[in-house]
Parts: sequence; structure tokens; C-alpha cells
Amino acid sequence: MKGYTKPLLVIFLVLLIDQAIKTWIKTHMFIGQEFKIIGNWFIIHFTENNGMAFGLEFGGEFGKLSLSLFRIAAVAGIGYGLHYLIQRKYHRGLILNVALIFAGALGNIIDSVLYGKIYGYAGLFHGRVVDMMYFPILEGVFPKWVPIWGGEDYIFFRPVFNIADAAISVGVILILVFQKSYFKEEILEEIGPNNEIVEE
Repeated sequence: MKGYTKPLLVIFLVLLIDQAIKTWIKTHMFIGQEFKIIGNWFIIHFTENNGMAFGLEFGGEFGKLSLSLFRIAAVAGIGYGLHYLIQRKYHRGLILNVALIFAGALGNIIDSVLYGKIYGYAGLFHGRVVDMMYFPILEGVFPKWVPIWGGEDYIFFRPVFNIADAAISVGVILILVFQKSYFKEEILEEIGPNNEIVEE
């Protein structure tokens, strides 16, 4: 189990927080209900979506089933990748960020696979993902000279999301930001101590 403790702890904590908040929202609020946490900047707004992260859709019953099955396959792949990284002793930061991504993806799978059955509105694999965090920090109107959106209202940040979405986003962003340090050791091993190319 050496090397697995921290990633498993990250996964457990993300899932616990994600599912606890979703369960509370689902059992204490109605769709569209909201209340303000920090003025108009941070709002708890209960919504559900049939699709992907941040409310994106993948339409129809077949699309919903396909997306649920794809999510399961993707999480299995991420789980295997996480196991591989731990076994090969990759950078701890990379491992923990992949654990964040895995936990977030698994959190949304629980909704889409089980929530329909648990709450009685659909069968297995046809549940809706619960979203609640809304940050409309900036609101205004695009100048008329802006192509396509000129004169239209805008809100930043418009999508409503959940803890699982946030975990995925944070994991991906941190990997992109710190990729040089995460993969530096692998590059050095391939080059070798005397600058020669090491054949595997």
C-alpha cells in the first residue's frame, strides 16, 4: 500500500464532500432555488444536467446512456493510469492531481449511474448530475464591435458546477502548470547521467 495512502485519501475526501453536498442540495432544495453566500459573487443555485461537466449536454436517451458508459470506461482508464504512476514512482504532485481528476470523474459517475434510481425519477445510468456552485463575478454587455456577441449580455463565470467538476479542473490545470517539474525526472532518466540517450 506504500504510495497509495495519500492518493486514496484525496479520492475519499473529494467523494465525501462532493456527495455530502449533493445529497443535502437534493434533499433540501428544489430545482432553481438559490441563496447567496457572498453577495452576487458566490451563489448556491440548484440545477441538474444530463450531460457533461459545467452543464454541457449530450442529447437523447441513447446519448445519456452512452455518456454514462463512456464515463465509466474513462474512470477505469484514469484509475489504471493512477496505479501505473504510483507503481513507477512518478512525481507525487502528478499522482495527487490525477487522483483529483479520478475522484471528480467518479463523483459525477455516481450521480449519472445511481441518482435516477435512488431518487426515483429514472433507471440506472440515466441519472442527472447535481450542480450548485455559481460564480457570476462579472456581468455586462459586449461592445457592439465584438464579432458574434456584440451587444449581447455576458456573465463571467456563467456555468453552474459542483465539487467533482472543480476537482477535475484543478487537477488538469495543476498538471498543465507544473508539467515541466512533474516530468523532469523522467526526461533526465531517458537522457542519462552523461547526456547520452538511454534506450529502454
